[in-house]
Amino acid sequence: MSKTHWEYTLYVPHDPRAVGICRRTLRDILTTHRLTDLLEPAELLASELVTNTLRHTDGPAAMKIRQSGPAFRLGAWDTDPTPPTITTATPNNTSTSGRGLHLVNAYADDWGWFAVNGTNGKYVWCELGTKPD
Repeated sequence: MSKTHWEYTLYVPHDPRAVGICRRTLRDILTTHRLTDLLEPAELLASELVTNTLRHTDGPAAMKIRQSGPAFRLGAWDTDPTPPTITTATPNNTSTSGRGLHLVNAYADDWGWFAVNGTNGKYVWCELGTKPD
């Protein structure tokens, strides 16, 4: 595998169309870098992370993606400093919201978050292993 290192950041306004724009941008970047095996899980994870930024804040957001060595990292920044939490599932809960981090936890090899100094916001990230086509 190549020791390629690259990084992209896409800043988006608080607009529900941003999720689709992020997915399409991610698809183009992964295809360009010959990482098509990551398309489906990365698009799912990007959708969840960006949707959370729009659901929990009124401000701008950003999707950041990078490859460094064998790991591909995908993340979303928003202006809400509140730590992300995985909701507890209950048998009678039929809500379709609150499941995003369950999907991130299930599909990503690793995930986490950190506060972003100077923005009063946070960055939630996840990683997937990479194997070029």
